[in-house]
Amino acid sequence: MKKNYKEILPQIKAFVFDMDGVLTNGQFQISKDGHPIRNLNSKDGYALQLAIKKGYIVAIISGGHCEGVKSILQGLGLTDIYMRASYKLDAWQDLLAVYEHQNLQEENMLYMGDDIPDYPLIERAGLGCAPNNAVPEIRTLADYVSPFKGGETCVRDVIEQTLKVQNNWMLEEDFSW
Repeated sequence: MKKNYKEILPQIKAFVFDMDGVLTNGQFQISKDGHPIRNLNSKDGYALQLAIKKGYIVAIISGGHCEGVKSILQGLGLTDIYMRASYKLDAWQDLLAVYEHQNLQEENMLYMGDDIPDYPLIERAGLGCAPNNAVPEIRTLADYVSPFKGGETCVRDVIEQTLKVQNNWMLEEDFSW
């Protein structure tokens, strides 16, 4: 049964995102040397780094792998980046164990994914979310479907809504990046 996402936003302590189809639009260009090129949205990047500065846990769990994206995410302050996670629930359990000392519980976690491998995490998260262009099975399961597509500020959407509800958005210290 879907939860009322607005009632859950006040208890979110952690944001966990899939990479391809959420942070990116899921489409790849291929470089001359055969590596996929992904595009990230700077507005999502701003929201990610702000959430970290505000003390939230921010993690990526992806079946894909891209050193360039990993480098950008690390530059934004992310330290919990799980790539090549063929079974995402293992990475999810590891993340919970890493933050056990902070009493992180699934009900305090927001997860956003767009495709079938994300199903178990959307099901377990306190708030399961999907971008507007997620596959139908994920859109149906998600508690909240962003009006924005993957790679087009769906990440910013859920972070901004959460920070606003928790009075952590648009404070004076937020005006520098």
